[in-house]
Amino acid sequence: MIKTALTLLISLFSIAVFAQDAYWQQQVNYSIDVSLNPATKTLSGSEIIVYKNNSPSTLDFIWFHIYPNAYKNETTALFQQIKNDESRKEKLNKYTYGHMEGLNFKVNGKVAKTEAHPNPQYIDVVKLILPSALKPGDSISISTDFKVLLPSYFSRSGYADSQFMVTQWYPKPAVFDKNGWHEFPYLDMGEFYSEYGNYKVNITLPADYVVGATGVLQNADELQAYKTIGAKNTLNRGNTPVLYAAKGDTKKLSYKIDDVPDFAWFADKDLVIQYDTAKLVSGKVVDVFSYYHNKKNSLWVNSIDYVKDAVKYYSKSIGEYEYPIVQAIEGPANNSSGGMEYPTITLITSPDAKKETLDGVIAHEVGHNWFMSMLGSNERTHTWQDEGLNTYFQFRYEAEKYRYNSLFGDKIPDNVKALPVDKFQAAIYNTLANALPMNPAIETPAADFKTSEDYGLVSYFKTAIWLYMLESSIGKEKMDKAFQDYFAKWKNKHPQPEDLKASFEQSIGGKLDDYFKLLNHEGSFK
Repeated sequence: MIKTALTLLISLFSIAVFAQDAYWQQQVNYSIDVSLNPATKTLSGSEIIVYKNNSPSTLDFIWFHIYPNAYKNETTALFQQIKNDESRKEKLNKYTYGHMEGLNFKVNGKVAKTEAHPNPQYIDVVKLILPSALKPGDSISISTDFKVLLPSYFSRSGYADSQFMVTQWYPKPAVFDKNGWHEFPYLDMGEFYSEYGNYKVNITLPADYVVGATGVLQNADELQAYKTIGAKNTLNRGNTPVLYAAKGDTKKLSYKIDDVPDFAWFADKDLVIQYDTAKLVSGKVVDVFSYYHNKKNSLWVNSIDYVKDAVKYYSKSIGEYEYPIVQAIEGPANNSSGGMEYPTITLITSPDAKKETLDGVIAHEVGHNWFMSMLGSNERTHTWQDEGLNTYFQFRYEAEKYRYNSLFGDKIPDNVKALPVDKFQAAIYNTLANALPMNPAIETPAADFKTSEDYGLVSYFKTAIWLYMLESSIGKEKMDKAFQDYFAKWKNKHPQPEDLKASFEQSIGGKLDDYFKLLNHEGSFK
């Protein structure tokens, strides 16, 4: 049984707490102006980045992600990964390319050269050569123009019908941390690792588009229109919705947000807006929006409740949501991806087959505001530290709310659904541990998984089982305290696996060496 598997592995005794090396992380602040041309599927933009070197190293260059070039041709790491995975090849049945051009970097006003990455598949990575060395503690201003041709939507960024998913769209410095540079290319299977920064973003587009974006809309009239329309649709859900009415031909929307690792935005004409607020335990009030397509009998009429419930649940379980706004938007139906998260907003692409499914997907993606945004782990190298930790809480949310589990769906027997939550969870996890093939180790970098099936089973579900084993051994109360302490210590930082381990050990008062060794265990935990 899982719940007794770790009894002998964890010896609880007082442990000495040693001083950690002085922690540091870079700061990258953005001012971006961008215009969308829906007819040509293009973006025209410019950005100014203030890059502060908080590291102890002098920097002669900065690696930049120019992710749109991943869509440029079939030699890129993105296309090669998809082609080598039978389960993902169907993504390429019909698509259009995309790319980024028009870069003209300047550093403190001086023209700066760039160099290509030595790996020919990494054409979405470029090295910016600094005109003069950037010493520890100093800052520089980096500016460039850019143009983006958006691809058709088959991997996070692009367009589908009249909707635009504008993600991974601007030149972005790679992370430099104690382990060096992380200048990896864009991949379909494998996510991100980004520096924290403050964003000011201006978006110009036709006036009849509804936009959902990272951060807080600064246009008072537009924001009030969204809230007024959204509140009416929340109160009168199921009836004919009130739709956004444009004024003029074009509009310029401005957004601000601090201490986030990324910025994404989404736009479409035929979107229903819902609006409400969520009051957290501390008394903090968060603005809540959902945006969905105007179609009959959509389960999205209750989506605002799912977003609210998720932000309240994760705040109570892990630590308070620190942003002023949380949003979910319906994207193109995509059975190979339930959704994709960005700070303060998530794109949901899972077909809304039933309320439990939609609620669970929204909860998971909203939960990434914790395990991705506020806790900025390296998702590419340690996928489990993001997806697995989040799945553990999603499964708790579903069990407590519905006696449901999104992996099993309608296959859960009625007698199991009738169990108390703790016994329901035990049944679910024991079935998971015994039924699913999970051969790779949890600590497998995203790019090293041979198939998307292995990536999902291990990064999401095997990690959730691993966490449930610890919960079963130390108790739910200590488990919650461990996560809350981890969040409090590492919020808005880049925690590594060793940081999670040290935080958990300090919280529970015991060594977890044998438990964390299981991250490298191949096969199931039987």
